[in-house]
Amino acid sequence: MNMILKATGVALLSILPYVQAYPVSGFKHSQRTPFFVLAGDSTTATQTSTQTSNGGGWGDGFLNTTLFKGATGRNFGHNGATTVSFRDGGDWDEVLTTVRQVRDDYHPFVTIQFGHNDQKPAANISLSQYTRNLERMVSEASDAGATPILVTPLSRRNYDDSTGTPSIIMSLANETMATIAAAHHSSAAYIDLNEASTRYLNAIGPANAFTYNLNPSDNTHLNVPGSVLFGGIVAELISQKFHDLEKSGYLRVNHKLKKNVDHGIYYWPQLL
Repeated sequence: MNMILKATGVALLSILPYVQAYPVSGFKHSQRTPFFVLAGDSTTATQTSTQTSNGGGWGDGFLNTTLFKGATGRNFGHNGATTVSFRDGGDWDEVLTTVRQVRDDYHPFVTIQFGHNDQKPAANISLSQYTRNLERMVSEASDAGATPILVTPLSRRNYDDSTGTPSIIMSLANETMATIAAAHHSSAAYIDLNEASTRYLNAIGPANAFTYNLNPSDNTHLNVPGSVLFGGIVAELISQKFHDLEKSGYLRVNHKLKKNVDHGIYYWPQLL
């Protein structure tokens, strides 16, 4: 069922065009190699067994296939995590501890992507609380010495075919707008992974989209090729905001992947 935007979501949509965009970071002033610390839920996390299907996101594909010249990172994505449980369970403390450990030798970046579980009624997290939680994470990551990057939630691969043309059900629209609002409120960089993934999935259609499923019935979590694909999309989006990461050779955009994604052509990574 297609989610109807709540009043708060509509309000966010109405104010965003009038908010000044975040300026591109001054990474070029840093002489340190980048270190990416990934915070998020199962759509960021490392792949689990296809039998259990508890999680698998873009994080490992990003870390393992797009970073070069000594750039590296750690994936703290946690299955089932919300912006509340990630903090309460100690994962966020581990993110900040890692930033403090590496900041003298690296330029730390912290990607922050939530929403899939925050929206569930059992989580009891309002959109305004979700937004405030993201803003607090941005502030604390900055204070620890990192450059935070908010990431709108990866699209689920669920389609509405009622019109005869399958299109992605926008089940994360509120969380996407709230993430962007949090970025503007906190003057943080953000990338719109939800928009990019939705556009690509609409272009390639359900049959192709489901090839990225962790298991045949899991339209949320990614298998390894899906992680490489969407991790590559994340790299390209980050390179748009932090040009010098790519210019310096730390972040490599797969140009065949980018061309296919830009033109809505199905892409299957060639894994080594």
